[in-house]
Amino acid sequence: MNTIELLNNHRSVRVFKSKAIEQDKLYRILECGGRASNTGNMQIYSFVVTREPDNVAALSKLHFGQCGTAPLFLTICVDVNRYHHWCRLRGCDEPYDNFLWLMSGTVDASLAAQNICVAAESEGLGFCYLGTVMYNTAAIAKELSLPKGVVPVITLAMGYPDQQPNLSERLPLDGIVHYEKYHEYSDDDINRVHRIREEFPFNQEMVRQNKTDNLAQIFTKIRYPKKDNVAISKALLDFIDQAGMMNQ
Repeated sequence: MNTIELLNNHRSVRVFKSKAIEQDKLYRILECGGRASNTGNMQIYSFVVTREPDNVAALSKLHFGQCGTAPLFLTICVDVNRYHHWCRLRGCDEPYDNFLWLMSGTVDASLAAQNICVAAESEGLGFCYLGTVMYNTAAIAKELSLPKGVVPVITLAMGYPDQQPNLSERLPLDGIVHYEKYHEYSDDDINRVHRIREEFPFNQEMVRQNKTDNLAQIFTKIRYPKKDNVAISKALLDFIDQAGMMNQ
């Protein structure tokens, strides 16, 4: 399978075999992450590999029980702690403890994560991206003993797949691509672009089971309601401030 086919056939795997990921294979995959493009070639990120069973179970619990059969969790963090240490040793100041570098580090960590994901699938592994890293950031940081200046932003559960999930639906390309300048969507555009998602059998079944009027209500009332968004945002901002990444 070539790279284009690999990317277009991506499936999130949530059930894994007990087989451990071989160290040489893991090294190759992480090395691909370290070769990703990044701001100024500063690599303001770190990878935390969790594979001891008790530690995997603890992390799974912090991710609300997701992917408990995974033999490995990979937490990718924005990390200015390491860079500032280097700066101090070289007689420099420490200028990266602010929102700009939180954002830059998040972008760089995301690029590294995508390299890791593509490499993992090319090596026969499966993975699931756990967005819940943003829901329980402080507790995850404590579990991983992250020092000040290190913020977890991406978690991947990874291993050998023990399932073959169906291919998820995606919006059509003309619904997400703009040429030259952003073109505002008309009502007809929105209805057309989201039709594939609203007509997807799994989503229709979710609407039926939850007795909502439409798929948008699944997201706005059940999965990601505003009150939860506000509470989680506050907790995340508090942690980022405590991590020393919001200095002016």
